[in-house]
Amino acid sequence: MTGTPALTDTVPQSRSSRMAGQWTRVAMTWLPFADAASAELPLPRLLRLALFQVSVGMATVLLNGTLNRVMIVELHTPAWLVSLLIAMPLLFAPLRALIGHKSDTHRSVLGWRRVPYIWFGTLMQWGGLAIMPFALLLMSETRTFYTGLGGGALAFLLTGAGLHVTQTAGLALATDLAREDKRPRAVALLYVMLLLGMMVSAFVIGGLLVPFTPTRLVQVIQGAAVVTLVLNMTALWKQEGRNPRATAMDRETPEFSDVWREFVAEPNTVRLLTAIGLGAAAFAMQDALLEPYGAELLGLAVGSTTMLTGSWALGAIAGFSLSTRVLERGFDPLRLAGAGMVGGICAFILVLLAAPLGSPLLLALGAGSIGFGIGLFSVGTLIAAMSLARRGDSGVALGAWGAVQATAAGSALAVGGVIRDTVSWLSGSGGRGVGYATVYSLEIVMLMAALVVLGPLAGKRIGLSGDLPGGQMALPEFPT
Repeated sequence: MTGTPALTDTVPQSRSSRMAGQWTRVAMTWLPFADAASAELPLPRLLRLALFQVSVGMATVLLNGTLNRVMIVELHTPAWLVSLLIAMPLLFAPLRALIGHKSDTHRSVLGWRRVPYIWFGTLMQWGGLAIMPFALLLMSETRTFYTGLGGGALAFLLTGAGLHVTQTAGLALATDLAREDKRPRAVALLYVMLLLGMMVSAFVIGGLLVPFTPTRLVQVIQGAAVVTLVLNMTALWKQEGRNPRATAMDRETPEFSDVWREFVAEPNTVRLLTAIGLGAAAFAMQDALLEPYGAELLGLAVGSTTMLTGSWALGAIAGFSLSTRVLERGFDPLRLAGAGMVGGICAFILVLLAAPLGSPLLLALGAGSIGFGIGLFSVGTLIAAMSLARRGDSGVALGAWGAVQATAAGSALAVGGVIRDTVSWLSGSGGRGVGYATVYSLEIVMLMAALVVLGPLAGKRIGLSGDLPGGQMALPEFPT
């Protein structure tokens, strides 16, 4: 009799242990970034840090989605001018590597390296969004067009500069806080939060702008400015510990030119960055044209075209989630990036078919497939680039990856609008569809070129000795 209670106690305990183990396996299986956390950086703290990516995603939706459609369709601004305005952040994109280096070597009596850059980047982002709606309204009037154009350029420039500074320093901070074996997944989680921010913001902003009025536009953009400030302050609160020794005013710091020269001297670094640039340009050339494409060729309303950005973000999240699961099984990250580019080619074909078939559903499917391809491409190249940050220069490595992506994407964004307008003008009346088709066809060609550049690197552990699981893989083995 005395042994019975002990026996009965062990049954629920073992059953409870089995249930706990099952739930743990479920979490690791269906929450692909659950193991990005560690004792030093628990998941709640990591998710709170990721809020700055949500604000970046919200601003990206406004710049590349809602505002470009409003300016082109409702305000009748030429597409080439809109593309140039949206590409204004390009001026700061090449500086991301320098920003990362400066945050690596920042000198401060307060003992913070990343906090000052995130804070001032947030202020620039907030200021740009605060003045942007008034600049757009001035652009809608002939008498005040040039005043509005100057204010709009300043607003886009401030917002873009804030995005680059905040994101570069924020990613570097996450790399500092995460354990070395968790860093790639922690940084990847931040990009998932970026896409979640884009998706949620697209649906919320699209819903708030139905019906569209200039007053509603002002309210939405200024509300986004306030939300940006709140999210980034919450993300930054008590994240970086003070270390006066690491930021001492009298300590010696390496010159950026020396650090950069050593960085690009790594084997295959230049080829990897070239492939990243080609792929990013190919995916981004249509960013300012997707919503006008749906409006002009399929007659979609403002809210409906903004939903296309949400479909894009949803597809990208699916791509990120799939990427983490296959990478856990030893899949080559550069082969994964190649699969993403092949997916992008298929997605652009769907978009090209949507207009002649008159199918908004096909266009939404194409937008989601573009996001899916970008998700695979971004994770694959991000993991490869992270392997270059092996001497504590995470700011430089992540800054270089971001600089190449942003510069290539911004350049392609500006060129895409010019190509669309030029081809449409040369085609005469009824040539709008030809202009859009030219841009999407060119993107397909660029993705093929990126596959050619990336092919020789597949199967190699970039910047490190040895090979990835699966051995070498030549260009003919790329998914086609």
